[in-house]
Amino acid sequence: MEIVLLLALLLLLFFVALWLKVHHYRSSNVEAVASPASRALAELVAVAGGIYLSLVLLVSFLKINLPEVITIGRVQVDPLAIVALLVAFLQPVFFNLWPRFKGR
Repeated sequence: MEIVLLLALLLLLFFVALWLKVHHYRSSNVEAVASPASRALAELVAVAGGIYLSLVLLVSFLKINLPEVITIGRVQVDPLAIVALLVAFLQPVFFNLWPRFKGR
């Protein structure tokens, strides 16, 4: 019985300490710092979104008939979204290699 009371008291102290630490962090003016991975992912999504919108406008302007979805394995995706993601992934590689080919 004494062990149960001791464990309950330790658990209560743990939760009080955790609550105080959370309260301290919420009340302080500490700002979250974005990691390089989160910034890169946000930039990738922004670039792919812009490319996707451009492709949608181009396809609708030229009245090109595309399938609504394509199936890759078990996943059904929008073909324009896949193209936009591929272009967004390949864009940095292209811009890195372009000066080398241009200089020749």
